[in-house]
Amino acid sequence: MTRALTESYTLSNGVDMPKFGLGVWKVADDVAASTVQAAIEAGYRHIDTAAAYQNEVGTGAGVRASGVARDQLFVTTKIWNAEQGYDTTLAAFQASLDKLQLDYVDLILIHWPVKGKYKDTWRALEKIYSEGKARAIGVSNFQIHHLQDLIEASEIVPMVNQVEYHPLLTQVELQSFCQEHNIRLTAWSPLMQGNLDIPLLAEIGAKYSKSPAQVVLRWDLQQGVVTIPKTTTPSRLVENADVFDFELTEEEVAQISALNRNQRFGPDPDNFNF
Repeated sequence: MTRALTESYTLSNGVDMPKFGLGVWKVADDVAASTVQAAIEAGYRHIDTAAAYQNEVGTGAGVRASGVARDQLFVTTKIWNAEQGYDTTLAAFQASLDKLQLDYVDLILIHWPVKGKYKDTWRALEKIYSEGKARAIGVSNFQIHHLQDLIEASEIVPMVNQVEYHPLLTQVELQSFCQEHNIRLTAWSPLMQGNLDIPLLAEIGAKYSKSPAQVVLRWDLQQGVVTIPKTTTPSRLVENADVFDFELTEEEVAQISALNRNQRFGPDPDNFNF
């Protein structure tokens, strides 16, 4: 499994991004430290945090405590909505580096498309990238119209778009647009915040002796989508990542995709308020 967890997709700028990682949304700072360390020791090489999660200190501590060389890890963080704008983004990014106690991040994202601000925020990310403080830059929760607007006004096309993505929200048109523009899609909340009681997932899982969660995560990977499930349970860290020893058939992938109901468990990127 450890070798499988190093499998990666190559981003548009040539940087390798591990296909599978750990998300630490809503994980307390002190718990993040032990969870990140345990994940890395279990073979994870991709850790996803954000300023808004208020656990960058713990995440950075876990990275250092793991003993794994920094260049073997992929660390993502995000610029929060209240910090968007050119100068405020530069300051917020430095604050994130200070909390993480890292010299650079592998990926920095705009957390949400704040109207009237995300273009200036992106210009700041382009500067951060040009200075080598981030190996890649991207966005999160951007819809097609946000991406079109940003691309038209920017020098660099986002390398990643992290969005809510799961069998009940397949975002087919958005995924197609991202593929056309060489933007790698990443799934947040891939396990639908635990709403996995779906007979089809259990049926397919039984065939492979896998859980519904493992079936969904395998579906993500076969869709070419980076996936970053969250857990703080050591056994789940191992279970979630145990998805590299089986492959869904084309029919099963199609059946899972057909579960789509355009159902969100998180905010709508066109109507969020925080």
